[in-house]
Amino acid sequence: MHELSIIQSLVDRVEQEVLKAGARSVKRLEVRVGELSGVEPELLSLAWEAFREAGVCAGASLSIEVVATRWSCPRCSLDVPPGTRLRCRVCDVPATLAEGGEIILQRVELEVPDV
Repeated sequence: MHELSIIQSLVDRVEQEVLKAGARSVKRLEVRVGELSGVEPELLSLAWEAFREAGVCAGASLSIEVVATRWSCPRCSLDVPPGTRLRCRVCDVPATLAEGGEIILQRVELEVPDV
């Protein structure tokens, strides 16, 4: 289950942000996960629940947005409809993955001390 290593990397990155901001705690994380990223959102949530209690993310919630797969033409940017041949119907060039392969830490909500 590579979701554990993804969560470890996520927590490591959040710890850097906590130190940089001088935060007291982490309240919430938002992550974008593409359909073709190879990550199962349910397993990612389970890994988060098991892993977060051991550090700076104790008590923080995790929001996962699943990003639909979208293919487009690299030449004219026209979207290629789902279920069709992965070529541009105008330019006749192979389509490229525009969205759906990513794993992105979108947002981190921290509690910082009053200044």
